[in-house]
This record gives sequence, C-alpha cells and structure tokens, in this order.
Amino acid sequence: MLTTNEAAERLGVHVTRVRALITAERLPAQKLGRDYVIREADLKLVEDRKPGRPPKSAATGGKK
Repeated sequence: MLTTNEAAERLGVHVTRVRALITAERLPAQKLGRDYVIREADLKLVEDRKPGRPPKSAATGGKK
C-alpha cells in the first residue's frame, strides 16, 4: 500500500493530482484517517496509461 505522497512520487506528479484522480474515481483508493492509501496494482494501472490526449477515432479518420 502506498500513501498519496508515495504515489505522486512514483507517477511524477504533484500529490494534488493524485487526489484528483482518486476523487474522479480514476484511481481506486481507500480512506485511512485523513488521507488515502493506494494498492500497488491500482497504481500500476495508472502508470501504464499514456499521458496526453487519446488517439483520434479511426471512424472519423482523424478529421473534425
């Protein structure tokens, strides 16, 4: 289990971003006292996502 500070360090982001991911339910976590703890496996899922915009849909051919 990792704290939000440890998760932020691993992801290379600010702890506020980790809390935002938790609030948006994009990073599962358990409340422990005043903070959250994150499972290694759940953090790995977020680490594996590539940053930036998602690829454009092949159905639209990338055109707007």
